[in-house]
Amino acid sequence: MKVAVEAGVKMGWEHFIGDRGGFVGMSSFGASGPYQDLYNHFGITPQAVADLARAKLAELED
Repeated sequence: MKVAVEAGVKMGWEHFIGDRGGFVGMSSFGASGPYQDLYNHFGITPQAVADLARAKLAELED
């Protein structure tokens, strides 16, 4: 299980994280502003990473 965190789009990460991996990052293109605002808007937060990692680990237990 792999989780990628990128302050950009997912394109290309599939190769590294595989079918069972997770991704925290942008789902669209073209936003600008202070990085703190953008990270919150796109859900690129420590909590999002922790939640995704927990969810992926739970999948392994099933």
